[in-house]
Amino acid sequence: MGKSILSLLDSSLYPQVWEQQTFTSPQALLLSMLNNEVTVDASAFTKQLLANNIYKEWINTTVFGRYLHRNFTAFYQQTEDSFNIDMPSLFRQELMRHTQYLPLTQVLFFAGDMPKSVRQTKLLTTTVNPATAIVNAQKTSKTSVTNASRVVINQITITGKQVLGFAIRHNKRTSERLRNEVLIMDFQDLRLVGEVTIEDIKKSNIEGSILLRSYELR
Repeated sequence: MGKSILSLLDSSLYPQVWEQQTFTSPQALLLSMLNNEVTVDASAFTKQLLANNIYKEWINTTVFGRYLHRNFTAFYQQTEDSFNIDMPSLFRQELMRHTQYLPLTQVLFFAGDMPKSVRQTKLLTTTVNPATAIVNAQKTSKTSVTNASRVVINQITITGKQVLGFAIRHNKRTSERLRNEVLIMDFQDLRLVGEVTIEDIKKSNIEGSILLRSYELR
């Protein structure tokens, strides 16, 4: 039985009006948020998502919530438990049975430096909420020892037909509802195609510089 392809979420979200400005793409909205031209409001964007029929389809067709995702991540990161050495791959196999192909041109976001392990493990937890990505990036930069004054945001565009993953269903009554995450579980290639530094703007709430990286995922 072949895997299905998720409907393109961005086609139903954009163009959209955010604080009386019209944005034709998620990249344009993210850039405006980074330049502090519009408010970074993860909650408001989440409300839009939860009212969107395609996003409802994304989260309602998945059987996985944040609890299972946390356990899978913990299993996959363990290295010392030799008795259960096969468990991460078995767990992943089971999750892979329920993945779907992500639609071409869909844009996802990731906060902080891209881990070097991603290309090897083919695993990456992203979000469709640009405001969430910015908030997470600010938190990451504050805990970073090497680049405390640099906020890193990654925008990832799906350009290949073999990218597998699923949306994670979150508890609507907790702060987790603002995560709006999509777990990538397999892909062919992750390529950095652009990098822009946005210098600190006095009116901005973000201290230091912002590094905006663009990736293609196929």
